[in-house]
Amino acid sequence: MEIAAVIARRDRAFKNVIKDIGPPPPRRSAPVAQRFPTLARAITGQLLATKAAATIHQRVIDLCVGDVSAEAIQRVGHANLRGAGLSNGKAAAMIDLAERTMDGRVRLSHHGKMSDHDVLSDVVAVHGVGPWTAQMYLMHTLARHDVWPAGDFGVRNGWSQIHQLDEMVSEVELRKKGDLFEGVRSDVAWYCWQVIRLQRAQ
Repeated sequence: MEIAAVIARRDRAFKNVIKDIGPPPPRRSAPVAQRFPTLARAITGQLLATKAAATIHQRVIDLCVGDVSAEAIQRVGHANLRGAGLSNGKAAAMIDLAERTMDGRVRLSHHGKMSDHDVLSDVVAVHGVGPWTAQMYLMHTLARHDVWPAGDFGVRNGWSQIHQLDEMVSEVELRKKGDLFEGVRSDVAWYCWQVIRLQRAQ
């Protein structure tokens, strides 16, 4: 409960949420071999409903014969990725990720030891990959504790519910609010998402 206790001390509005939901799950960095396929899946999923993204990405996996690696994506090529259902931009992004991984411009094997800022710079340099995708990679794949996706609709919505706001908090305002939670912002975001998940389950 240590992280939860830190959050509750810094903002009492989270006390009941933490009581209802419990401590955040432990964060474990994914092995290096999982970093490329995770980013490839994130590219597929951008601006798509979960079910549609899963269907399309399964086709990508099938094209790669079960192993979504940089080499496999480059071998599959842009036209086949388009045929699997990826938009032109997403197919180009996946090819660019593969090429940058293979020539060392994206240093996936070094990300575990790099700062959040340097990892973000590495990832957003890929054509078509924005800050949100890079932040999700930091949080969920590299298990970083201090990522604050203030532009994420779910985080903004959850924060607004927790604080009983009449209007949804803006990205600019939420970015400032995050300063209070330096060191544990990924877990604050997690609580915001959980509040929305529980609401939908009711």
